[in-house]
Amino acid sequence: MKQILVILVSLFTFHFSLFAQPRKVVADKIVAQVGDKIILRSDVYNAVADMKRQGAMLPDNPECALVEAQLIQKALVLQAEKDSLTVSDDEIEASLENRIRGFIQQYGSREILEEVAGKTIYQLKEDFREPFREQNLSDQMRRKIVDNIKITPTEVKEYFGRFPKDSLPFFESELEVSQIVIYPKANRDVESYVTRELNEFKRQVESGSKSFEQLARQYTEDPGSKESGGQYSLNRNDKIWDPAFLSASFKLKEGQISPVIKSKFGLHIIQLVSRSGDDAIVRHILKIPPVTDAEIKDALIKMDSVRAKIVASTVGFGEAVNKFSEDEGSKFNGGQIQARDGSNFVTIDQMDKDMVLALKDMKVGDVSQPVAYTDERGKKAVRIINLKSRTEPHRENIRDDYSKVAALALEEKKNATLEKWFKDHIPTFYVLIDKEFQNCESVKEWVKSIVNN
Repeated sequence: MKQILVILVSLFTFHFSLFAQPRKVVADKIVAQVGDKIILRSDVYNAVADMKRQGAMLPDNPECALVEAQLIQKALVLQAEKDSLTVSDDEIEASLENRIRGFIQQYGSREILEEVAGKTIYQLKEDFREPFREQNLSDQMRRKIVDNIKITPTEVKEYFGRFPKDSLPFFESELEVSQIVIYPKANRDVESYVTRELNEFKRQVESGSKSFEQLARQYTEDPGSKESGGQYSLNRNDKIWDPAFLSASFKLKEGQISPVIKSKFGLHIIQLVSRSGDDAIVRHILKIPPVTDAEIKDALIKMDSVRAKIVASTVGFGEAVNKFSEDEGSKFNGGQIQARDGSNFVTIDQMDKDMVLALKDMKVGDVSQPVAYTDERGKKAVRIINLKSRTEPHRENIRDDYSKVAALALEEKKNATLEKWFKDHIPTFYVLIDKEFQNCESVKEWVKSIVNN
């Protein structure tokens, strides 16, 4: 049962690679069983075929790995049921809704999804209901087994000491950086000009001279929907959408185009493509009113006064973030820039070029002068930056990288605990494995249980 945590993570992919299979590609039979939980041969081979089509990285003997993954999950589910762990119908329904919305977003509409799947939305939900329940229960059981496990400094040192020094990874310089961002506001004349432009787009669509999709592909300034002709799938209860955008979308009738609406991203017109209850498919055209040098200058002056208060210690940087920052990506974590792995330590290659330039001559503890830049959405902004810490390029060591080493040591300890749990519990389950898979190295512990019983 090596790499048991990795295998468990793969279960999510296993379940949801199956949805696009309207027919079985191999003869069906039960190839494994734990208690009353069965594993079908078709599910294993269809999952591998789907993963290959999607270009997923497969382990050696992927069929064996998937059988092992399912044996593991079934055992966890059985133990969860025995321990009276539960998952509510509301939780399952919410998970189903989120997954279906993801599919609709991926394929463009409910109709296309149903056509590709060969099933209705209702049928897809029913197909997924039991896999979702099992996934949730197995996750709960895994957490019950390992969540109380702790790691001591002595164990961390022992773990680190097992590795030869010349095999330790080399880390580039990492920085902890926080920022305060404000967005200059376009003046009313510019907003009026952009509003007239959007109203002209609306007139062209309503007159039949242009399609909304065509205009969106040509003119929208939303990179996330430009290639799809401005299309998004919405749910009324999702918190990720701008409230003004969401509210305007659900006031429309199918085919209707909204008046120009203002969101935190800019100005939009929205067309409702279709709607079913709290779900809707819309197209929109976003135009970001450009700001002039005068508005940028005003923002720089405002930010300079904020910086002066921080430098004079009349307000802390974190407090200033809460009061003044308009960047939702960092406003609620003290302005902290986060790395791709979610940590607070960011390498230079993960920063935009303007930030790299601003940090070039800064020392730890410094707060930069206000700097104008363009964010990832193409909006003009002004920010100040606080350099909280900086590490030098170095070989991994306990002093500089204790938290990373401790996390790895803890993961290994959890892994070992899970392996021991399975070795202790496999003999307590009824296990069946078809001869086709009994020679798999990864399921030898399970096969041993069959022999011993």
